[in-house]
Amino acid sequence: MAVDPRQVLAGVLTITMFVMLGDMIKRDHFDSLSVEDSEASIHGTRKQSLVSNGGGPWKQDAESLNSCWTKPSLEEADESQGYVAFSLTNGPEYHVSQIADAVVIARYLRATLVLPDIRGSDPADKRKFEDVYDVAQFVKNLDGVVKVEKSLPSKVSQRNLAVVKVPSRVTEEHIADNIEPVFRSKGNVRLATYFPSVNMKKTKENSNIDSIACLGMFGTLELQPEVNGVVESMVERLRTLSRKSNGQFIAVDLRVDILEKKGCQGNSDSKSKSCYGPQEIAMFLRKIGFNKDTTIYLTQPRWDSSLDALKDLFPRTYTKESIMPIDKKAKFLDNENSELEKVVDFYLCSRSDVFVPAISGLFYANVAGKRIASGKTQILVPADISGSSASSTDYISHYVSKKNHFAYSCFC
Repeated sequence: MAVDPRQVLAGVLTITMFVMLGDMIKRDHFDSLSVEDSEASIHGTRKQSLVSNGGGPWKQDAESLNSCWTKPSLEEADESQGYVAFSLTNGPEYHVSQIADAVVIARYLRATLVLPDIRGSDPADKRKFEDVYDVAQFVKNLDGVVKVEKSLPSKVSQRNLAVVKVPSRVTEEHIADNIEPVFRSKGNVRLATYFPSVNMKKTKENSNIDSIACLGMFGTLELQPEVNGVVESMVERLRTLSRKSNGQFIAVDLRVDILEKKGCQGNSDSKSKSCYGPQEIAMFLRKIGFNKDTTIYLTQPRWDSSLDALKDLFPRTYTKESIMPIDKKAKFLDNENSELEKVVDFYLCSRSDVFVPAISGLFYANVAGKRIASGKTQILVPADISGSSASSTDYISHYVSKKNHFAYSCFC
């Protein structure tokens, strides 16, 4: 009996979404640390120079780094007649990795990359690439590297696309052994990326595909004007509300639904946990020196009573509903547009003066990558502090203190 490839794809995507959700729930806050790093846990080893101004240990942004990768060229003779299709799923923190893998694979196969659609965790949450990202810039950024088409040609049916599962941060060996044979046999493939790990540590040795992966991850995606305008207006609103801290503010990735799923249970013998609740975040920020006038943005969509403990210590704490432009709320805060909410959070957390990941996962890892590239390296990872105070330099993310994020392979 014939099997409809669309049914196969739907099954793979559904399984992939459950696997990624499981990773988010069960992984430790810093599962990317090696065994020898576990004693230091969340703490970096390299001190950063912090300045106390505006009532807190604010750090001046470093200069933006320059890209170290070399943009390769694509010879016309190397172009293939085949196509690589894929979808972006589960939020922008996954999108950047999925784009990088798709670009690497299309380049390796000398195939044409088909512009992806965007699918949320809800099957009904499906939108076009241009609803979120700038199509013209995406195509321009990949010009000469990978040929991009907005859709499959009419002669190629979705039924003719062989579905292949792809592990995030795919290697040349995996492409050669598992993807290329299918592509050569079928002529076209559709990728279904899964995430066996949320580890974004750089590899010890640079591979031949690192430059392509760097370009795909850091040099392709840009928000389309309307979405970027919403993010910019919210950033400016937060800076206006932060007059007492010289316009500086903190973004905290803290979502009540995820906290409930994780349970925020930690090992009493360890300084790190899988997540931190509102009261724990409040005490952490207070003990490392931030005062009550500090402005805090939470990724929680709407206010929840559990956040009151944080607001008691930091009255200037806000969620999207209180700072988003009124004329954009219907579109961006509607329950059916959760994907747009995630996009706003991801890019706003990338642009804040300080970022605090209260929740483990790929959101933290890929926001860290964007911040490292732009010089915004004040990423403070929370912990239970036994004393009455502590130095914020002890809580700089290991991605920064040890320079072990993949971004450091791409920028110098």
